[in-house]
Amino acid sequence: MKKTESRFQTEKILPLVLFAVLAVCAVLVLLTGAGVYKRLTDRGQEAFQKRTVPLYIATKVRQADCAGAVSVEQRNETDILRLEEQIDGKGYVTRIYCDEGVVRELFSAEEVRFNPAAGEKIAEALDVRFSLEGGCLIVSVTQEDGTVTEQTLILRSVPGEVACEE
Repeated sequence: MKKTESRFQTEKILPLVLFAVLAVCAVLVLLTGAGVYKRLTDRGQEAFQKRTVPLYIATKVRQADCAGAVSVEQRNETDILRLEEQIDGKGYVTRIYCDEGVVRELFSAEEVRFNPAAGEKIAEALDVRFSLEGGCLIVSVTQEDGTVTEQTLILRSVPGEVACEE
């Protein structure tokens, strides 16, 4: 009779033990997968952040690339990329600059006084530097972690050419 009782208990306990082992394995796989997913999304977000500002600026420059439309100015040790255009005979300017760790864009009529705080937030970065050398615009973006991304854009238009027409 003891053998039957012992066998009966083993038959009850064995499936419970197997279920517990399976449950522990499933939880470990989920935790490992969650950690991998978090690292991948963090790395993707970091790469996105590093590429966003240079690609955004490149797109804006390509849209405005007409003779004399792309220029760089400096105010209070801040580089400002100026993209000028004519709409219905009126002059407008888009300014891209970095103010207090935020890359901003400000679109306004030429005669409107520049107010750095009025620009739309594009992305976060420590600093953005612009320089025109020959027919190239060099964009240097310093991220919050200290990495610097530099991009050289070859301007299609050269000063002295015919301006773009609407």
